[in-house]
Amino acid sequence: MKIKDRLSLYFTLVGSGILLAVMIALYISVYTIVHNDFYRHLYDRANVAAQLYLKADEISPDSLSKVRARFMRNLHGEVTRFYDDKNTAAFIRDDEQYWDFKTIEAVRKYNYLEYSTDPAQIVGIYVKDNQGNFVILVSAIDDTGMHQLESIREAMLIVFLIVAATLFLVSRWLAQGTLSPIKNVVRQMKLIKATNLHLRVDEGKGKDEISELANNFNRLLEHLENAFELQRTYVTNASHELRTPITTIIGETEHALAKQLPPEESHRVLQLILEESERLRDTITGLMELAQVDMDYTIADTSPVRIDELLWELQDYWIGKIGPGALQVNIEHMPENETRLTIPANYQLLYIAINNLIGNAFKFSNQQTVKCNFYADETTIQMEIIDSGIGVPAEDLDLIFKSFYRAKNSRNFVGSGIGLYVTQKIIQLFNGTLTVASKQDEGTCMTVKFMH
Repeated sequence: MKIKDRLSLYFTLVGSGILLAVMIALYISVYTIVHNDFYRHLYDRANVAAQLYLKADEISPDSLSKVRARFMRNLHGEVTRFYDDKNTAAFIRDDEQYWDFKTIEAVRKYNYLEYSTDPAQIVGIYVKDNQGNFVILVSAIDDTGMHQLESIREAMLIVFLIVAATLFLVSRWLAQGTLSPIKNVVRQMKLIKATNLHLRVDEGKGKDEISELANNFNRLLEHLENAFELQRTYVTNASHELRTPITTIIGETEHALAKQLPPEESHRVLQLILEESERLRDTITGLMELAQVDMDYTIADTSPVRIDELLWELQDYWIGKIGPGALQVNIEHMPENETRLTIPANYQLLYIAINNLIGNAFKFSNQQTVKCNFYADETTIQMEIIDSGIGVPAEDLDLIFKSFYRAKNSRNFVGSGIGLYVTQKIIQLFNGTLTVASKQDEGTCMTVKFMH
């Protein structure tokens, strides 16, 4: 059953249940009023009968005629009996003893009694008169009241069916309108395949559960797109990047073995083989990093990571590698609540990303001092990694985050062009941003920002 049908059914059942409960309560109230009214009518009949038979000698002839006229209009199935102190019928014959002694005694004991035996209602009163003490019992069937109640039941049934049908139609219309955004999201989802993971579903402008669903689905798509892109990049570029230095090494080695080379030429060949071997090593290292990121990207377990502690660990690493003062950390601001220094991330992946930025800063500034400005408040964690190296040409700024891309002025440095690509993907994975500001020959500032 579709959700809209289920919602319509639930809404109809709830609405109909409430309506039915109200109708039942209303019917019980009307039923009680009708029965009580008929009991009062029977009580009046008993009093009229008492005046007619017991007080005829005490009222005027005209009043007696009026009493007789009222009493002569019999009710449906009406039975009236008088019983004296010996429980014997008086005034009206009662050959079959219409009411038993127990009922008569109950009226005498309580002075008044009312009860019903389907379909009749009975009222009994105890009257003391100069002719004696009598129990008067009156029984009749309330045809008018029963017809009224039957009409009410029929009307309620018709109203219930009409309202239930209306509730179902209205609820179905409301459910269809409410769920139409989900239908649109599903329709957009069907268009997304492995070949067009760049597409996104419309999140709308609201902040309801449907927008949250679309937002989470888009985040999943982003992760999948990045994972597919990492895999595609790895497969596409690995063979090319590995083949080029290997071909150079093999060619130069064959050239050196083919004939006796002078010392200067042998030194040049060995130097070239060394450079290509280092390039091959860096490429393999980058590809292994890319493979690790690719593997961890879709299964990265997150845990609370304190960014300041990660930064201190990186500072110790570069001090040990280059020397004291190599990486200068400047704390610009710290939040009062230490938990605001923590983000959910994978420690190893985040370590790789920040270390790539610091390593590039040292490499392209020829191991000069690198500065790291750290700022954190209640909503933001920001790191600025600043070097005074060769900088990035303006025309290359939008391209440096592409895999295996290297700026024109950086091609004399050892590298594979994978580091920044991997770094950006890792930072995006943990909902951060990476931006670059640079001027050629003046240095570069890489800014990493995480928002709480």
